[in-house]
Amino acid sequence: MSRGRLALLIVWLAALASLGWFAATRLHVGTDLRSFMPAPTTPDQKLLMEQVGEGPGSRLLLVAIDGGDEANRAALSRGLASALRKDPAFTQVVNGDFDLGMLDATLLPYRYLLSPTLDDTAFDEGFLADQLEQRLDDLGSPAASLLKGLLPRDPTLETLKLAERWTPPHSPDVRDGVWFSSKGEALLLAQTRGAGFDPGAQGEAIDHLRKAFAALPGSGKSRLTLSGPGYFTVVVNAQTRDQADWIGRISTIGFVVLMLLAYRSVRSLLLGALPVATGALAGIVALLAMFPEVHGITLAFGFTLLGVAQEYPIRVLSHRRAGESAVASARGLWPLLLTAIASACIAYLAFYASGVGGLKQLAVFTIAGLLAAGFSTRYLLPHLLPERARDVADTPGLARFRAWLDALPRPRWLPLPIAIAVAAMLVFAPGPFWQNDLSALTPLPRDLLMTDARLRGELGAPDVRYLLIVEAPTADGVLVASKQLEAPLRKLVDGKALDGYELPSVFLPDLSTQRARQAKLPDRATLDTALSAALDGMPFRKDLFTPFENDVAAARALPPLTPEAFSRSPLGQRLAAMLVPRAGHWVGLSTLSGVRDPSAIAAALRDAGGQARLLDLKDASESLVAAYRTRILHAVLAATALLFVTITLALRSLRRAWHVLAPMTLATFLVLAVERVAGIPVSLFHLVALILAAGLGLHYALFFERDTGDPAEQRRTLHATVVCVLSALLVFGMLAWSSIPVLRAIGLTVALGVAFHFCLSILMAPHAREDRLP
Repeated sequence: MSRGRLALLIVWLAALASLGWFAATRLHVGTDLRSFMPAPTTPDQKLLMEQVGEGPGSRLLLVAIDGGDEANRAALSRGLASALRKDPAFTQVVNGDFDLGMLDATLLPYRYLLSPTLDDTAFDEGFLADQLEQRLDDLGSPAASLLKGLLPRDPTLETLKLAERWTPPHSPDVRDGVWFSSKGEALLLAQTRGAGFDPGAQGEAIDHLRKAFAALPGSGKSRLTLSGPGYFTVVVNAQTRDQADWIGRISTIGFVVLMLLAYRSVRSLLLGALPVATGALAGIVALLAMFPEVHGITLAFGFTLLGVAQEYPIRVLSHRRAGESAVASARGLWPLLLTAIASACIAYLAFYASGVGGLKQLAVFTIAGLLAAGFSTRYLLPHLLPERARDVADTPGLARFRAWLDALPRPRWLPLPIAIAVAAMLVFAPGPFWQNDLSALTPLPRDLLMTDARLRGELGAPDVRYLLIVEAPTADGVLVASKQLEAPLRKLVDGKALDGYELPSVFLPDLSTQRARQAKLPDRATLDTALSAALDGMPFRKDLFTPFENDVAAARALPPLTPEAFSRSPLGQRLAAMLVPRAGHWVGLSTLSGVRDPSAIAAALRDAGGQARLLDLKDASESLVAAYRTRILHAVLAATALLFVTITLALRSLRRAWHVLAPMTLATFLVLAVERVAGIPVSLFHLVALILAAGLGLHYALFFERDTGDPAEQRRTLHATVVCVLSALLVFGMLAWSSIPVLRAIGLTVALGVAFHFCLSILMAPHAREDRLP
């Protein structure tokens, strides 16, 4: 290598190293999968997006402890719950044991305003005497150790009543102080602070949970089972990353072997990788310039889409004539290559026009990457390539292959039967055309889903599909409306329409209810007299209950508890997820469990005055996907029109533009038809893959349309295209075998698209002069 080439290589590598250092120090990778969800437009869709990540149901982890004897499992449950309650990654942990810490010490006097006891009972002599007699019986039971510390301050056990009121409805059996399933597992519910759709936050919380469990004595004899939306997010993320990694490794090895067979030069292989590396780093830098955070999926999919850029050095390597300098070869190839680059960038503009944050990032990354890879291929790579190169037109068997292709018939009416066949397949294909159910793309094993359903039933965990929505101008208005729903919902539970519910008013009563309860609290003198009379004949000393009298006196003077003040308690985050401010009003989000008759629930809500409505998150998600798909299709149509204008102007001929765009269009519809005949509904991921396949196929048609009349040049075009096709089939064919539905959808669609684009680009190209074999 000459000094000039060596200097250029060093400068290029130094520039790449600088860009890499800059990207590594500034890049902040996000993991919230909602970045790749469509932008919500309706109020229900906006609620859906929030609840997917922030809702209480989405942040619940269901935990089961199995193995060892029952006493050991109970001890492990108590130990794990105690450890997680101290962990900031969790906002609430419940396992059936009594937790005095549900209210801070400063908020304990509020228990008389929060508990419903005073709604139908007065703190008089009879009530206090009855409660104290019950405490005498309790002190002779196994719960005596718990009550001894609680009795002086709370002889009526309001704290325990609140704990029972705040536990999930239809809780499992309690044995040895903790929940147990019908299979003998110790059960626990943990609510994470991180969003349910954030695999990073969920993964960190799950790691903390596993480490806390492993640190407990006797945990080695037991087994931990986890479930819930957050756990599924972590599992899906790990499965996708693992499969993408091994597929990527195999594809890389296969691509290296393919390039060595095609060009028989390690130097050309290494130098040909420089434009692609340049494109990748340029794409990352463009993202850093436009977005504060880059999503991990953007990088993963972006590198896949950037695979189009590997065709640029392949074209330069394959189209170089013997004795011709690489610079001259690239210069002659540049007008067509520039058209291909511009066309691919236009196709990817559809992602930016979607309005979805993740896809906008994807568009910026791929467009910046393709431009950088293309221009570095034109202006840098040729100056580094060897002065002498083997002419690939002399590759054994290539001339015969080209002659066979040229001998194929190219009837002008070919598009018509293809179009008719495509239309027939689309019309008579089985099943729905569009895939609106995002859960169908979940790559979760059936046993995990069955375990989740079982644990959710055992724990009475909220249904992740349905939400009860209450709206009012103020937070207190939501609490008032919520309280009015308690009676109708209790009737629905009795009627087996659902198993249970959680309302904001269950955790925090409205202000008028609190004031009414406060007004029923006796003053100090009245309470002292009633307590003295109730203690007559009992073994308790009167001064033992001084803390109780102090709390009642404090509760009489307290201001009503507000959501802001309640947020200081461990349950504050739980209420905050159920009581949400909106622009100019407040929304109450109530979770339901064991929904069996949604229509009965909706009817009961209408009969209750219509202050609440039932939101089906599945229906909301399907409407969101349908609206997003419409937007994507509009963007694709606009990109297609722009592409038609660009190709026509670049080729200066409508006929030539037809030879390029017709194969791409027919191949795209042919892929759709084949997948539909196979019973595969079309999802958003299929649309993304179709755009990628169209970008690849456009290159094939552009270069096959270029008919120089030179048989050797035609063979070079075929060689370059075959290498591009094989490399694409290698990568996406591997993805098509993935067990991850998203990866499989992309892989199968692109692999079919590449094959159809290649075949139709040949058949619909102008008939080239046949090579004369020597």
